[in-house]
Amino acid sequence: MGLVVQKYGGSSVADAASIRRVARRIVDTFNAGSQVAVVVSAMGDTTDELIDLAQQVSPKPPARELDMLLTAGERMSMALLAMAISDLGCEARSFTGSQAGVITDSAHGRARIIDVTPGRIQAALGDGAIPIVAGFQGVSQDTKDITTLGRGGSDTTAVALAAALQADVCEIYTDVDGIYSADPRIVPAARKLDRVTYEEMLELAASGAKVLHLRCVEYARRFNLPIHVRSSFSTNEGTWVVSDARDEDDVEQPIISGVAHDLNDAKVTVVGVPDRPGEAAAIFGTLADAGINLDMIVQNVSVADTGLTDVTFTCPRGDGERALSALRAVQATIGFADLRYDDAIAKVSLVGAGMRSHPGVSATFFRALADAGVNVEMISTSEIRISVVTRESQVTRAVGAVHTAFGLDSGSEAVVYGGTGR
Repeated sequence: MGLVVQKYGGSSVADAASIRRVARRIVDTFNAGSQVAVVVSAMGDTTDELIDLAQQVSPKPPARELDMLLTAGERMSMALLAMAISDLGCEARSFTGSQAGVITDSAHGRARIIDVTPGRIQAALGDGAIPIVAGFQGVSQDTKDITTLGRGGSDTTAVALAAALQADVCEIYTDVDGIYSADPRIVPAARKLDRVTYEEMLELAASGAKVLHLRCVEYARRFNLPIHVRSSFSTNEGTWVVSDARDEDDVEQPIISGVAHDLNDAKVTVVGVPDRPGEAAAIFGTLADAGINLDMIVQNVSVADTGLTDVTFTCPRGDGERALSALRAVQATIGFADLRYDDAIAKVSLVGAGMRSHPGVSATFFRALADAGVNVEMISTSEIRISVVTRESQVTRAVGAVHTAFGLDSGSEAVVYGGTGR
């Protein structure tokens, strides 16, 4: 008998009928001989609705109280799913994140998991019950307050719980049949991938692919835990995220795995920075102290007669105003001239482990963008990724052009059952 951890996203438990369908899938897995532990997200758009409600009450709700409010969505899902499983003749027990032993730091809204002590979950499994855990939440090790893990945090909850339970696999159920070579909502001809490496999935997730959360992939890689991404609306095989994506019969891994895009970035340019040692450190130290995660960074060549340069970086759009405020507070100390902010941008990324050993990938990538009339504003690379910043209005054209240029188009249209990507 194996142990499976299953995670169901908001689109999979969006209403009563969906919850009953998910309950049947869970019970079928249990009756087939596996132990099953389940992690659930809030129903449908519940989290967004709770955020809107909080902002109607208070323009700047205290972070502690906002976390307390938002965790209600997952608690609703876990209880309802446990009821549906009970009606099918199996015992289910629902647990909040803190009851499940998810221990975090005290950073409200973006807490990180420190440890998982799943004693009550193990006890439920030992009693032959199906534990249902509320995702996206935990309890602070220091303050004992309820915390949330940030967007996509239920993925991280599921993988962390699976690792703590030493599960055989963590199944992530969503509204598409697996991981695709591009977002099928903007590239209908996107190809479903059978297997992807942790390394490639990390780059795809960091580049905007919504199907898996970045931190959950990091966790899975650390514990070498297989992730199986599937649709809760079908019985299709899905995509495996593993350490080695090669099938036994394959001689080489495909060059390119996919094209990702991100519409949630903003671009900040620090204008007129004195070109001397320590200035970049002061800028990025200020942003680090403010808790701003940076992505792409470019520094222009200084103008010889002025001794000044410009530094441009991208960050999550939601952190843009906070980044500006932090930098304005040290403007006099650092001595830069001005700040420019642009949130009408998009990031397009090409990802594939085969880039390491195949010349000409960059040439094909940039030729495809040029032929599509897409202007490139910033460039960033890793061993297996090329990312560019362009206008938000050009992203669909850019992704489609690159996808076609690398022969990733399939002969059929991808099916999207729900519509949220989770």
